[in-house]
Amino acid sequence: MSDSSKPQTAPASIEDLEAELAATRAHLASTVDELVTRTQPKELARRQAEDVRLRFIDATRTPEGDLRAERVSGVLAAVAVVLIGLGLLRRRRG
Repeated sequence: MSDSSKPQTAPASIEDLEAELAATRAHLASTVDELVTRTQPKELARRQAEDVRLRFIDATRTPEGDLRAERVSGVLAAVAVVLIGLGLLRRRRG
């Protein structure tokens, strides 16, 4: 097969290549900046806290926004049992 079946394109000018290179560099720089921001410990902690907050809301609220009393009371009961257990262990050791 000959190369005549491929569309002929004019060679890019030096100015076009330089402009394309500058655009690619700018895009790469912004991507690197975004990655640096996303991996900062403060940003990681903020995103983790937001994720925990949203999970807590999903677990304790209905889609309409009403409180799920049965789940909240279950969690409070579990916390009370753990605290009482810790208190008894502390009393036993002390």
